[in-house]
Amino acid sequence: MLTGRATAAAKTSDGPVEMLRLFKLAKGSAIKSRTQAINQLKSVLVSADTTLRESLAGLSNPHLFKRCAELDAQHASGPAGAARHTLRLLARRIRHLTEEIDDLNKRIAEAVEVSTPGLLEVRGVGPDSAAALLISAGDNPERLVSEASFAALCGTSPVEASSGKTQRRRLNRGGDRQANAALYRIVLSRLRWDDRSRDYLRRRLAEGKTRREIIRCLKRYVAREIYRLIVPTRAPTDQTGPTPVAV
Repeated sequence: MLTGRATAAAKTSDGPVEMLRLFKLAKGSAIKSRTQAINQLKSVLVSADTTLRESLAGLSNPHLFKRCAELDAQHASGPAGAARHTLRLLARRIRHLTEEIDDLNKRIAEAVEVSTPGLLEVRGVGPDSAAALLISAGDNPERLVSEASFAALCGTSPVEASSGKTQRRRLNRGGDRQANAALYRIVLSRLRWDDRSRDYLRRRLAEGKTRREIIRCLKRYVAREIYRLIVPTRAPTDQTGPTPVAV
């Protein structure tokens, strides 16, 4: 603020959450590269010579990549030899990227446990979803003054959409969309495996709510639950002074 009275605290990136962000960045890049390599391998295989193509037909992806990585290209020449060499290179690249992704998955899970012990024990929360939520909160989640501010940060706070006699709220299109997507995945998992969530769905459907509205409500509940884990317990706020707000 121009008056110099701003009390907002900026998100910091000097701890385990920053490690998570970097690991997620590397993992996303590796997944993209592996997908590209898989598509290229199958494209080369389509135009390969008939003998090679038939010898690899019907194999599952893991077996296909293993066979391609073991191809002998030294005794073949011309386009057939080039195809064998290319398939071997691509298969070995896929294997290397898979090992890289597995290593990053392990590092992400470890970093989540260091940052917020017990978060991965919450029903429906996996390493990727946990990482997205922690990255949104930053290394100083205490700057979030309430669970409502965390919900707004994740784009799960309700937006008034009432008109006339119709009272309703709609989805929030703002906030951190990666964190919002993580909450969505958690809710979908719970709707499949958690009895309480499924009972809630049936009850609200009977009340006339749409499935989209119910998922919005459930995301809000999950955001509250996650907030209580990632933000340290607060002492009562001193009402005599200014209250900081999150940015």
